[in-house]
Amino acid sequence: MTTDNTASGASDTSDAGLWDERYRESKRIWSGNPNVALVREVEGLEPGRALDLGCGEGADAVWLARWGWQVTATDISRVALGRAAEHGAEAGVADRIDWQFHDLGVSFPEGEFDLVSAQFLHSMGDLPREQILRRAAAAVAPGGVLLIVGHAGFPAWEHNHADVELPTTDEVLVSLELAEGEWDVLVSAEHERVQNDPDGNPTTRTDNALKLRRR
Repeated sequence: MTTDNTASGASDTSDAGLWDERYRESKRIWSGNPNVALVREVEGLEPGRALDLGCGEGADAVWLARWGWQVTATDISRVALGRAAEHGAEAGVADRIDWQFHDLGVSFPEGEFDLVSAQFLHSMGDLPREQILRRAAAAVAPGGVLLIVGHAGFPAWEHNHADVELPTTDEVLVSLELAEGEWDVLVSAEHERVQNDPDGNPTTRTDNALKLRRR
């Protein structure tokens, strides 16, 4: 199921147009595999309700649904959401995923979730990332988990990212402005992963992950 939330406050912003154009450049932008950090940090959790922020072409949401989660997955690109919905249908989990269009700086999914995942929520546009992540924390149910994964640096083949901030996990934690005594930090660390460069050569990248549990 795909839900359009334009009437509730989301709009066709310039960022939405930019992301739509990027996805139209090729039939698939991402690998189709779930993010490594998501798999590592979520495999041992009891499935419940999950929120996937910036779901792209849907690999994380589909993986979560296959593991028994009921997923709300959002993105700013309707092109990406269309592909994600097709991916979910092909995987046989369409009934477990609600695909929602949101410009997260304007509107946000309703409800509480046992897992809120923000994987590489970076953008070249005007993204109020700290505000969005604070709303993400507020959406975590008691006993639930907030997982924030981001890049710790850009690869050599990418340029012109001077306006994109890549905070450390400590900086993210401070920016969340969490109430004292209500959260436990389960993971706060950098990790390496292998990614192919545009020529197909494997290269090592460094990312970071912050995993919190609400008491």
